[in-house]
Amino acid sequence: MLKSIIGSKVGMTQVFDEKGKLVPVTVIEAGPCVVTAIKTVDNDGYNAVQLGFGDTEEKKLTKAELGHLKKNNIAPKKVLKEIRLDDLTGIEIGKEIKADIFKAGDYVDVCGISKGKGFAGVIKRHNFGRQSETRGASDRTRARGSSGGQGPQRVLKGMRMSGHLGQEYVTIQKLLVVSVDAEKNVLLLRGAVPSVKKGILVINNTVKKVPVPVVEAKKEEKKKGKK
Repeated sequence: MLKSIIGSKVGMTQVFDEKGKLVPVTVIEAGPCVVTAIKTVDNDGYNAVQLGFGDTEEKKLTKAELGHLKKNNIAPKKVLKEIRLDDLTGIEIGKEIKADIFKAGDYVDVCGISKGKGFAGVIKRHNFGRQSETRGASDRTRARGSSGGQGPQRVLKGMRMSGHLGQEYVTIQKLLVVSVDAEKNVLLLRGAVPSVKKGILVINNTVKKVPVPVVEAKKEEKKKGKK
């Protein structure tokens, strides 16, 4: 079953849960997406579904992209993403995928490009501590210090140094779906996601273990007790 969708980050807000607690949530415009292509093991070596999200103008696409969509009578789409699947049952080209594939209480993994923060020092980038301000070193408090050692006289690969921070493809796992608005195609996810506003996100069913609801757990315990 396909439980993946492409969306766009709207922003963050707060809602009250059933117990009256204030919960920070991210608002995501999830879909509607269209199945633009299907890849199979026989033809492509793997099973996957290509989804299209967001309408755009024809002039903003390449001839190859436009021809690929027109071949299946699909309107120009801004974003195309492939989703790997084990089972392609019930999936057809042109099928519309909406936010109602998820429900409140589900857990999802969200993939996106994190916010770019430019060039950053080691304190901000790697959580280094400050150096001493004594003995005239007041201008070196946020400096990284020596990169030496008794090894080879060169900077080893992976050394934590200043550099570009952010703008990386990041996956945040096991976010709780707080609410689903099927009519407006809006998901409310508990916590933050890696993207700027209007950034593109891919929401998948989580690969992590999902906690069993307390009610179901008690029922299972009663069944075991009867046995």
